[in-house]
Amino acid sequence: MTKLIGVFMAFVALANAVKVPVTIYYESLCPDSAKFISEQVFPAVKNELRDHVDIKWVPFGKSTYTTQGSEILFTCHHGPNECYGNKVHACAIEHIQASSYQTEYTRESLILDFINCMMKAGKNFPDNVYPGAKCARESHVSSWENIQQCANSTDGERLLMANGQVTNAFQNPLISVPTVVFKQQYDPKVNMRAQADFLGALCKYVPQPQPKVCEANSSGVSIAVAPLLVLFIYLIQILA
Repeated sequence: MTKLIGVFMAFVALANAVKVPVTIYYESLCPDSAKFISEQVFPAVKNELRDHVDIKWVPFGKSTYTTQGSEILFTCHHGPNECYGNKVHACAIEHIQASSYQTEYTRESLILDFINCMMKAGKNFPDNVYPGAKCARESHVSSWENIQQCANSTDGERLLMANGQVTNAFQNPLISVPTVVFKQQYDPKVNMRAQADFLGALCKYVPQPQPKVCEANSSGVSIAVAPLLVLFIYLIQILA
């Protein structure tokens, strides 16, 4: 029995070491995307859950693109400014890196902070200055020049087209923006729940032992650890 418990605990430890993969399909000037990221994703992931989730950001949404020779032309849901914003986000995701001199920040946390700042800024630029540099400073991102250069070049076009290909491979056209996918398995009901309660939806996939913030939202056994419990019970039965 002691060995059996040890095997089960090893399974749990292995599950707990793996971050929950989450894909977020969004648009840089979409009000619903801004509300979701700033009010749901950012507060949930910023602190306790940052080590339990691996977010793949896909800025593209309901945009479309065509190619004319080497040129890539985009039409975006909220107009040309959103096309540029989507390129900025794509370039930021590509170029932001953590610094060995700032150990309190990870690449993931820097990207989260930058995207959250940009989404909160939205279309409102009080000083008529694009908020990229400001958000980079506030988010401790040191590579704004690289991001800006990328967004204004064919590199930005290439990265945004790649996001379009990822989005179209998932849904073509994308039904709603934003759309959230947990563990590469799209579930419309989970997506709807995540829009209103991202923390609760995410915690369903975080294995035991869960962070306190998930325990406070607990409404049953997490999806991630439930199969392990089934396996444990089965092993007990066959070895009894």
